[in-house]
Order: sequence, then structure tokens, then C-alpha cells
Amino acid sequence: MALAKRMRRAVTALSGIVMARFHRLLLFRLICVSVLFAFSAADLLADERRLNAGVVPFGDAGKFKMLYDARQRPQSVFVNGQLYVVYNGDATSTSNDKGRARPMMVRYHPQDRVFSKPQRLGPANSDHHFSPIIWADNEDCLHVLYGCHLTPGTHLISEHPVRSDTSAVSWREGPEIAPSLSYPSVFRIRGDRELVYYRTSGHTSSWTYRISEDDGQTWVGPAMDVIDLDRKGRLDWSSYQTKLPSKDGEVLHVVYTDYDDNKNAPDPKRFFNPRYDQEVTNEWKYNLSYVAIDLRNHTVRNASGELLTTPIDIDYSKRKCQIWDTQWRGAGVPPAICIDPQGNPAFLHVLSGDNLKSHRYFYVCRRDGIWVKTPICASSHQWNSGHLRFDQNGQLHAYVVAGESYLEGGYMNRHGGGRIEEWISKDDGKTWKKDRQISPPQRSFTGWRFNNVQPVVRPDGTEVEGMLLFYGWQDESEPDAKAFLLHE
Repeated sequence: MALAKRMRRAVTALSGIVMARFHRLLLFRLICVSVLFAFSAADLLADERRLNAGVVPFGDAGKFKMLYDARQRPQSVFVNGQLYVVYNGDATSTSNDKGRARPMMVRYHPQDRVFSKPQRLGPANSDHHFSPIIWADNEDCLHVLYGCHLTPGTHLISEHPVRSDTSAVSWREGPEIAPSLSYPSVFRIRGDRELVYYRTSGHTSSWTYRISEDDGQTWVGPAMDVIDLDRKGRLDWSSYQTKLPSKDGEVLHVVYTDYDDNKNAPDPKRFFNPRYDQEVTNEWKYNLSYVAIDLRNHTVRNASGELLTTPIDIDYSKRKCQIWDTQWRGAGVPPAICIDPQGNPAFLHVLSGDNLKSHRYFYVCRRDGIWVKTPICASSHQWNSGHLRFDQNGQLHAYVVAGESYLEGGYMNRHGGGRIEEWISKDDGKTWKKDRQISPPQRSFTGWRFNNVQPVVRPDGTEVEGMLLFYGWQDESEPDAKAFLLHE
């Protein structure tokens, strides 16, 4: 019995030693795991911060086209060290999913990467075309134009020039620019003048421009409008257009798609697309055409330098101005434009492919008198609006909206969206390689779509390198988008 008791005591003691060692080992392992987890969490947080580096969100409650596509520019101006951005925000939901939003402005301090509190510029409206644009005149006064869609819109001018220490902007109403404007774009041109290019009324109306020589107080246009595709009885022929001045401000480059709007006397047969063997809608626009406007004398020429008669109708356009017969492949948004180092226009265009749910970006330029179309990458929608630029070294950068599958869904998705990627060409657009993703990829933006990449510009229209604007959203129906500034 005594021996048995001694044996039990020995086993108990040995068990205690083993258990103590086991607990110490377990504690050591737990500490190691905790340390590893802490380092992993720190690494993940660092990765999250790294992924978000340079991308600054702003502007809550944005609606569809919070920042607009390439048809309407600019929505930012960098003046005396401060950036001013306008957008459609402060939105509330509506029963038809369109949402009601206000024209808003926000000021950004690059030094501390902080946005000011947004300023309301006007009343709420559900028309996304009412999105504002902004520019600065020769005295550094800001101008905002909003509410333009078959209307004169509202033209605001800051009461005082903006300076490096401006903390608030007050406004007065400026003169009416034209009786009706849609898709206005404003540029500084030769002679320190401002030019606004716009559509004069509905889909089938003409496109023209007006110029101000007195900082926006008066505006005068050419004797004849530039383009009016249905003017000779071709009912419902329409176009979407983008434009950009030459570097010296003497020429306005205009590129456009054409389409049969088929609204005044709807006929399903007119929407039949022979390439895809099906009826489509007016969401697809076809071909590319180009004209150059000499702003010194208002003459208009085609890519070959031939003097044109204006306004240009659809048949004349196809004979004289068309640079790409897309053979029934379609786009929604017209292309982005840039000017190459030699002063020639080049385009970034998205176009349908094997079917109406597959799309691809193309770089379009003229070489030795021939328009060359080079594929870049796949895209997720015909309304994905990108940006194209040459850097100071002559290298090409294409900012595209990419995605593996066609984007469908609610109202916020109806004009596309996806990842924003930067593709680079080092051989004048002959070959392209993906460089990076621009839109924020971190977990907090999982499931978001992004669109409408656009540059930040100075009053003279030159781009601010290292800055880009775009917007994104998560819910396919609710107007809860955010805008983003890439600031590197």
C-alpha cells in the first residue's frame, strides 16, 4: 500500500511537471501566434494604406454621372495652388431611381490633402445632364455653368478672384451664354479667350460654339453651326461629340460618333443591327468622324485638310469626315482626345466586339495618312469613359475602365463601370502593357464600380500631372456614389 501511494504521488508529480511544461509550451505558442497575428494585422493595415495611397475620396451622396463623361468638361480647375472641383452630389433617392442632386463645389489643399466642406451651388434636380462644369478666367475669377439640357443653364461667376489663401467663394449670376445648351465644354484658346462648344437642343440638333473675349460677359459664335446631321431630311440622325483645342489654341479638334436616334417616327427595322443579327437601341453609336475648326476664321476642315461646307449633314459627313467605319460595332460614349507631341489628335475609343456584351478599347491615330486602330484591352461596357494623355517624355498613358464581364443592373450601372486601370505604351501606341490599377482595390471598396476618368486642368487647359478624377458607387440603384481624386 505504501508503495502504491508513493507510485501515485510520483505519477501525480510527473503529471504536474508535464502539464506545467505543456501549459508553458501552449502559452509560448499562443504568444508566438499573437505576435505573428499582430505583425500580419500590421502588414495588412500597411497594405491597406499603401493601396489607398494617393487616392482621396470626397463628395458623399453622388448620383448617376456624379462626375460626367468625356462629353462635358472640365469639372476641375487648379488655380493659385488650390484645386476646385464641381460635381452632382448631396443627392436624395426618388421613386424612379434617378435621384435628385445638387451642383456642388469643393476646394482641395494639395499640401495637406484635405478637402473643404462642400458648397451648394444651386437647387436639386433629377436630370443628370445638369451636372456642373467649372473654369477660371484671366482675372482668376471662377465660372460655373450648370443646369444645361435644352436650357440656357445657370452661369455663376465668383465675386472675387481666387487666391492661394481663399477660404470661401461667393457668387454672382453671370450673363446667359446661349438660349439652349447641352453637353457644354469650355476651353481657354488663343488670345486669352474662352470657348464653349455645345449641342444646341435635342438629340438631332446641331453642334456649335461661342467665344468670349471679355471673361464671359459676352459670347459670339460662327455664322453657321458646325454639325447638323439630319438637316437635309435624314430624320433623327444624331451624334455625340468630344473636343479639345490644339496646344496653341488656334484649332479645335472635334471627333464624333453617329447614330439613328429613331424617335420621331419609331420603326423597329431602323434599329436592326446586321452585324449582330438583332434589333438594338440607340444606346449604340457607330463609326468615328473628325473635323478641325480654325478658330481664327471659323473655317472647318477634315483630316486631309480639305475645306468643308457647314453645317455638316450625315451624308456629307460620311463622304468627307468619317475616319473609321466600325461596321456596326457600337459605342455609347464618344472617345477621349489627346494631342500628340507633333500636334496631331489621337483618340481612346471603346467599341463592341464579338457581341453586344463584349467590348474593347482602341487607340486611334493617323500614321502616314492612314488611320490606325490598335487594341489595348477588354472593357465592360459601351459607356465606359476613359482618359488619354502623353507625358512629358512622350510616353502614352491610357486610363481605361476594365472588367471581366458586361455590367448590368440598376440605374447607377446603366452607363457602365468597372476597375480603372492605367495602360502604357512606349512605342507611340503600337503596343500596350498594363501598368497598375488606379481605382482603390482595398476591401472597403469591394464590389464598387468606377467610371468617368478625367484630368485635373489649369485655367489654360494644361493637365496637372499626378492628378486624376473619377467616381464610384456600390449600390446599383441608390444615389450614394463618392468621387475620388488621385493625387500622387
